[in-house]
Amino acid sequence: MSEAVLPSKFDEFEDSRRQGFIKAKEFKENGGIIAGWLCSYTPLELLDAAGIAAIGLCGTSNETIPDAERVLPKNLCPLVKSTYGFAYTEKCPYTYFSDIIIGETTCDGKKKMYELLNELKETYILHLPQSQERSYSKEIWYEELKLLKEKLERKFGVKITDEKLRNAVRQRNNLRAAKCELFHLQESCPPAVMGTDMMLALQKGNFCFSAEENISNIRTLISQKKKEFEEGTSNIDVKLKRILLTGCPMGGVIKKVGSVIEDNGGVIVCIDDCSGERTNSHMIDEEADDILREISDHYLSINCSVMTPNDGRMENTKNMIKKYKADGVIDIVLQACHTFNVESHKMERAVREMGIPFMKLETDYSTTDSGQIETRIAAFIEML
Repeated sequence: MSEAVLPSKFDEFEDSRRQGFIKAKEFKENGGIIAGWLCSYTPLELLDAAGIAAIGLCGTSNETIPDAERVLPKNLCPLVKSTYGFAYTEKCPYTYFSDIIIGETTCDGKKKMYELLNELKETYILHLPQSQERSYSKEIWYEELKLLKEKLERKFGVKITDEKLRNAVRQRNNLRAAKCELFHLQESCPPAVMGTDMMLALQKGNFCFSAEENISNIRTLISQKKKEFEEGTSNIDVKLKRILLTGCPMGGVIKKVGSVIEDNGGVIVCIDDCSGERTNSHMIDEEADDILREISDHYLSINCSVMTPNDGRMENTKNMIKKYKADGVIDIVLQACHTFNVESHKMERAVREMGIPFMKLETDYSTTDSGQIETRIAAFIEML
């Protein structure tokens, strides 16, 4: 294999980032193919079946946003700007070494950003229906997955067979089951895991080159936390207020919001975003006659605020409140995320109808509002 070339600014990076670049470089030089993905609607089984490592690329840091704003408008979602910024500055090893990036037409900001991202790195766009209820929605999405399959086969010279898809489904189902087992540790009182530990573990899993590696890491964490819980050494106070987090993807606010909750008398018992139990609890039938259609139907069933209507999300949240015995709900909305921001009103109504306190936090990845956020969270938890 030809040598993979590091970015010109490699020597300026901190050690942990350099290690990420070296890991990705070695993977590529050993014949590995990397596809970056940016949304829960991405059918990862197709990438697995093509022998491609699927790596999550959503930006979760304010670091590159000033650079991104040279190109993108300032009043845009921080996730969109951060994602583009890491590509623009060549600071993310997985974006830099990606052979292709898989985008999707969820929000308007992302789909227009992808046009610019495509100038830096080939970006293939999946066209997502805006409703799950239209009679033709399933057919549109099925056609999109067929087109993606053909694209991957053509670009990488591979054949994605039904057998490979079934094997990929089996592996991804195992990963979903492992994640759900981790989530379920929070049902106990006190919960067995601090929510920020769980969030960081899930975020780390996005950078695994295989589902098997991710499963192994999660199961190791589960065993460790179960052992600590059974031996009474977890040191999680039963008096901590049980918080359910819902809303936008939370990778960029784990410390800004998650740590503040758990430093002020709360513990996160449920992560109700697109990386949480809502997305991972449904398995794909690996024995379905048309396995590609089964994969297609599975992903289209994901409840996201880009869908109209999206009542399934509210119903799921109410079920999670009961399951995890939540004392309060915090809805995290990233600035300029209009779909989640508008939908927050319906979420508040659903939560308050259950008699559960609710707070909406609209924020970004910067630290400018950190003091205000901490004050509001501390007051909310004290009120509980």
